[in-house]
Amino acid sequence: MVYLGADHAGFALKEQIKKYLDKKNISYEDKGSLKLKKGDDYPDFGYKVAKAVAENKNAKGILICGTSYGMCIVANKVKGARAVSVKNEDDAVEIRKHNDANIMCLSGWNISPAKANKIIDKFLNTKFEAVLRRKRRLNKIKKIENKEFK
Repeated sequence: MVYLGADHAGFALKEQIKKYLDKKNISYEDKGSLKLKKGDDYPDFGYKVAKAVAENKNAKGILICGTSYGMCIVANKVKGARAVSVKNEDDAVEIRKHNDANIMCLSGWNISPAKANKIIDKFLNTKFEAVLRRKRRLNKIKKIENKEFK
């Protein structure tokens, strides 16, 4: 399952992504905004997606705001969310292989639908390389989360 979320600055790209996921027969749930509403706030949608991803082990999330950075900040406030801003296909591969990121954040201002589709393919199809050092690092992150998110 892929959870989607976007504010007004990412709404158009999110709608294009939904069409692409439909074409690829990839299941998704749109956590909002469900209609274009100028002045809505990215934390509302970033939190919903991050919470859903954190509660569903194999789920992934795609968040879109103007810069991508705000969504990352919000998503990473949720225990179990590993959100990273992605600008290109190489980023999408690296965040999956090295960091087991489960949420990618895109810029609605700077990513075209065609580029987003390529990035999505890499994000959804790249597996985490579970070598010892990477698993050790993720375990350290989990320990920090358990300490800080009580």
